[in-house]
Amino acid sequence: MRPAEVVRRGAEYLERHGVDAPRVSAEALMMRVLGVDRAGVYERSDGLSSAEARAYGRALCRRCTGTPLQHLTGEQGFRRLMLTVRPGVFIPRPETETLVDVALEILDGADAPAVVDLCTGSGAVALAIADEHAGARVWATDRSEDAVALANENAARLGLSIEALLGDLFEPLPRELRGTVNLVVANPPYLSGADEPALPAEVRADPRDALFGGPELTRRLFAGAASWLRSGGTVAIEIGEAADGTIALARAAGLVDARVRTDLAGRDRVVAARAP
Repeated sequence: MRPAEVVRRGAEYLERHGVDAPRVSAEALMMRVLGVDRAGVYERSDGLSSAEARAYGRALCRRCTGTPLQHLTGEQGFRRLMLTVRPGVFIPRPETETLVDVALEILDGADAPAVVDLCTGSGAVALAIADEHAGARVWATDRSEDAVALANENAARLGLSIEALLGDLFEPLPRELRGTVNLVVANPPYLSGADEPALPAEVRADPRDALFGGPELTRRLFAGAASWLRSGGTVAIEIGEAADGTIALARAAGLVDARVRTDLAGRDRVVAARAP
C-alpha cells in the first residue's frame, strides 16, 4: 500500500478517535517515519516496509492517546523558524507569534537593543526576535534546566545569538543590564489550577510549571521589569484572559501607557506597558 493511502487511512483512524486536524497529524507522522517532506510522501510509489508500518502504527496510537504531535515529530514551526521540541519543555503555540509582532514593532528602528525574554521555554520568542531584528542583543531566562538547555540547543542549531540562563525571572541576568534594557517580553504561565480538568490531554502534556501561574507571578514580573528597563523601555507579556487585571498590575508597578493587542481570533493576547 502506497504511503498516500496509508496516510488517508491514518487520518480516518485519528478522526474516529477525536483528534483535531487528523490529516495534518497523519501526514506529519508519515513524513517523520519516512524522513521525507510532504511531497515525498505522495511521490513514493513503494509500500511501507514492515519496520516503517510498525513505527507509523505506534505513532498513530500515541497520537490518539493525547501525545502532542510535536512530541512525536520532535519539532514545531514558529514564525520563520523550525524549533526542536521535546517532552518536559513547553511547546510554543501559534498565538504567541502575536507577542513577537508586538516586540518587533516596539524595536523598529532601534540599534542593538537589549532584549530580555522571561519564561523562555524552547527559546521561541527570543530566537524569533534575534532572527527578525538584526543586531538585537537577546538574553533569555527560565527556571527549568531542560528549557534552558533546549533554548541554547535551538540557538546553536539555527545559528542565532541569544544567551539563555537558568534562574527565576530576572535573577540570572548580568547585573550591568539593570536599568538598560529596551524590551522585556514574556509568555508566563497564566492558567489557573481551576482550568486544569477542562484542558485537553495534549495541553496537560506540557510541564505544569509552564502552564499554571497567576497574578503573583505577573506582579513580580512587572515589578522586576520596572527596575530593569531603561527609561521609556517596554515590557510586553502574553495573557490568556481579558486584559483588565493585567493592566491594573502593570500600573501598580509604576508602569505607564498600558495597552492591549488582540490576536487573530480577536482575544486579548498581549499587554504592553512602558517605564516612565
